[in-house]
Amino acid sequence: MAIITGAGRGIGRGCARDLATKGVNLVLVDLDAAGMEETARDCRAEGPQVVCHQADVTDFDRSHRIVAETQARFGRIDILVNNAGGPAPEGILDITEAEFDRALALNLKGAFNWTHAVAPGMVAAGAGRIIMMSSLNAHSGGVTSAVSKFAYAAAKAGLLGMTRSLAKELGPGILVNAICPGMIETEPTAAMIAARRAEFTRGIAAGRIGTPADVAQLVSFLALSDPCFITGQDISVDGFQWVI
Repeated sequence: MAIITGAGRGIGRGCARDLATKGVNLVLVDLDAAGMEETARDCRAEGPQVVCHQADVTDFDRSHRIVAETQARFGRIDILVNNAGGPAPEGILDITEAEFDRALALNLKGAFNWTHAVAPGMVAAGAGRIIMMSSLNAHSGGVTSAVSKFAYAAAKAGLLGMTRSLAKELGPGILVNAICPGMIETEPTAAMIAARRAEFTRGIAAGRIGTPADVAQLVSFLALSDPCFITGQDISVDGFQWVI
């Protein structure tokens, strides 16, 4: 059983679809109920059981209730994909305290909430996979070509520290890794990419913009490969985006 947050569209939907093709039962979490149901229809067509929960990942109590319900129904949770996040486009001269707090809550605390909820069950089982969806911005910082700026970059960098620490704390049975996507074409980025595709592509060694499927195949590898000797790592999926 895998829990995927932010599964209503984009990278989260791509991850859900890919895991579904491999027979993994899914719990999808998103505020976008309609988008999540569309993801669920795609995944159910592949055969697995799929359960949807409309929830805000920043809600600590809600994450724990959903995890408890999932464990009662399915017995155990094997995989957690902390994918939910959102932009924070304000710079330091414009951002408010509330906007900064929301950026950290959505992009960092949400991952804490869900990891805190699933960790006891994984520890009891002696196994589990946790995947954090960070960003290339965790390394590069938010810049002019990025949708988001410093608050987003700070939160996504925090996920890398969390990943390394939890890999030590929860190992050897539980493997914890992070993925840093670069320029990925999703619903929120589609308009920007369409307007500047040639400009962006020139700075990517692979010669194209990434897709959710590019990220999803790595998620499935980290979630399902056995044996796996990879933990505490952050892996960039960016086609080598050398102009940032």
